[in-house]
Amino acid sequence: MTEEYLEKENAAIKKAYKELLKVSYTTLSDDDKKLIRRAFEVAVDGHKDQRRKSGEAYIFHPIAVAKIVAQEIGLDGTSIAAALLHDVVEDSPDYTIEDIEKQFGKTIATIVAGLTKISSLSKDQDMDVSLQAENFRKMLLTLNDDVRVIIIKIADRLHNMQTMDSMRPDKQIKIASETLYIYAPLAHRIGLYNIKTDLEDLGLKYLEPVDYNDILNKTKESKKDQDLYIEQFSEVIKHSLDKEKLNYTIKGRPKSIFSIRKKMINQGVSFDEVYDKFAIRIIYKCDADPQNEKFLAWKIYSIVTDHFRPNPIRLRDWISSPKSTGYEALHITVMGPKGRWVEVQIRSERMNEIAEKGYAAHYKYKQGSEKEDNLESWINRLQEALENPHTNAVDFVEQFKLNLYSKEIFVFTPKGDLKSLPKGATTLDFAFSIHTEVGMKTRGAKVNGKLVPLSYELKSGDQVDILTSENAKPNPNWLDYSTTARSRSKIKSALKEDRKLVGEDGKEILRRKLKQLKINLNEASVNEMVNYFKLKTSLDLFYRVGLGTIDNTMLKAYAASRSNALMSFLKSKITRKANINTDELEKDEITAKYDAVVFNKEEEKLDYKLATCCHPIPGDDVFGFLTVSDGLKVHKMNCPNALSLQSNYAYRIMPAKWIDSSQQEFLAHISLTGIDHIGLVNDITTIISENMSVNMKSISFQSDDGLFSGKIDVVVKNKTLLKKLLDRLKKINGIDKVTRV
Repeated sequence: MTEEYLEKENAAIKKAYKELLKVSYTTLSDDDKKLIRRAFEVAVDGHKDQRRKSGEAYIFHPIAVAKIVAQEIGLDGTSIAAALLHDVVEDSPDYTIEDIEKQFGKTIATIVAGLTKISSLSKDQDMDVSLQAENFRKMLLTLNDDVRVIIIKIADRLHNMQTMDSMRPDKQIKIASETLYIYAPLAHRIGLYNIKTDLEDLGLKYLEPVDYNDILNKTKESKKDQDLYIEQFSEVIKHSLDKEKLNYTIKGRPKSIFSIRKKMINQGVSFDEVYDKFAIRIIYKCDADPQNEKFLAWKIYSIVTDHFRPNPIRLRDWISSPKSTGYEALHITVMGPKGRWVEVQIRSERMNEIAEKGYAAHYKYKQGSEKEDNLESWINRLQEALENPHTNAVDFVEQFKLNLYSKEIFVFTPKGDLKSLPKGATTLDFAFSIHTEVGMKTRGAKVNGKLVPLSYELKSGDQVDILTSENAKPNPNWLDYSTTARSRSKIKSALKEDRKLVGEDGKEILRRKLKQLKINLNEASVNEMVNYFKLKTSLDLFYRVGLGTIDNTMLKAYAASRSNALMSFLKSKITRKANINTDELEKDEITAKYDAVVFNKEEEKLDYKLATCCHPIPGDDVFGFLTVSDGLKVHKMNCPNALSLQSNYAYRIMPAKWIDSSQQEFLAHISLTGIDHIGLVNDITTIISENMSVNMKSISFQSDDGLFSGKIDVVVKNKTLLKKLLDRLKKINGIDKVTRV
């Protein structure tokens, strides 16, 4: 590298640094500028021997990240300094977190430490999905240190995505997938919509280059028509807006390439058939009075709808109820010129800044007396979910993404407080959003004064009242009608605890039963039984004994196989079945042994075949398809043929899922007859409700001249439990006959 080249490079570095100071969204004080200068000098020194894959000096990267933080996100001097230093500790042996703290103080050191932690997590190139998910979970834990850690990390990721051309194709695909998987949803949730759009488009550029370039070229070609259309639209309303002496600007906002492609795929249309490829944005100036700001928004709405017919279903008022990201605006869809539907977004300058800068602008305008803001309450909720040790990392990330992107509904508590929940949330989700204890003790719910099931899907404007009971507790069905990450993780934890208790009882039962069979319960015998019954962990074994799925007959068969020593020796030589690893055996969890597919809500068992086009395996998300000549076929949800089957033959689709038949529940009909007396019904229901593993579905009794007959439908896990229940019912005074119908 020649001296002349290095001189030019140094001049370019100085120029980039000066530009950084000029473009800051917040006004920098002299102290801020001094802090940024010191951070810049440390960064230059820390990266002096480093170059990027493209060959340019590494220092350009931290400057570019700091520029995104300063200009596009609009953070303060502290964040700009932290962005400049974000890779120093990781890349330079001369600097430690302690050095950063001495020179720049605790806040910057905490942010840099958080960023260093995240980078060290991403170093392992060939990690599997669950490890990757665990890393995302750890990364999100840094939110608690300082939310700026994640924001600077998003800026870092944006610059890496913008400068990825010189990387190997496999690295490009890995980084782009990771970006779409977690960073774009995060940017969306923090309210950085522009950055989220850039990340999605850049992700698409590397993952689907043909589609990306095709849409990009077509967008460029149609830009002239779009500009002309926006001009025609503006001409119609300009006169009326000017008459009201409003200070405003009208501009077009093209839809991102990513969202156009998504529409094309979801609606099965071509580029030319996507109508809303752009929206019209009206941004108005107003004083700081919030009442006046709202009044002007509705005034503009009134003017627009005087000229263009609105679609009443497509009105979105996020001024009265802002999104949980802090986003405020009025969205309407109107029939514009040439008979085309067009979306109009009405925002004040303040709302526009919050929409574009997210967190930073939100804090610029935040009043000291305001309640805890949405971002903070979201971080607190997220923190709770992250720290739940029972959550599987992959499940967590999937649920987390689901909650990040979900559209919102607004519902009221009985006292009239407003709560925001993801679209599709049920009454059960609402109960858990109030408090975990309320969720755990939920017995029922009233919506707008009427009793509704826990699976009832809430709509905006509903008033929800949760009915609780000390005796209520979660059951496995709750997972079928809870949708939010919070409620699902809490229910799973509670069910896990319940299963552990059954497992503990099962261990004692097993000890007693083995004693009768002259077998000691120890590590060797547990290992043998786990192998014999084809299970995974010792807790699986104890749980199934506790439930009665593994009964006396099965244990006797095991003892018989064990006592025939010669046969078992030869068998073990032939099969060479390895002992289960002790860590694996003692795992503190009950695993699902998926071995059957059930159909419809009633979980019917029907004859089926596995489809050869997608080869579903136990545990996959599946659906059933009724063929004309080959019976019922089971396909994976993401089968290549799924979309065409579901759209063309919806009437032949059957909901299906894999189950662990040892944990499946069955409906049993019980018939009772006997002599009627006061308190008999109470005795019967008490015995059923005291039995923890039995659920009552329906009950009916009839009394005729002192004799009574009754029918009860119960849900049980197996025959053993049902037999126990029948035996207990027979012992009730006055009962003559108890039979299973």
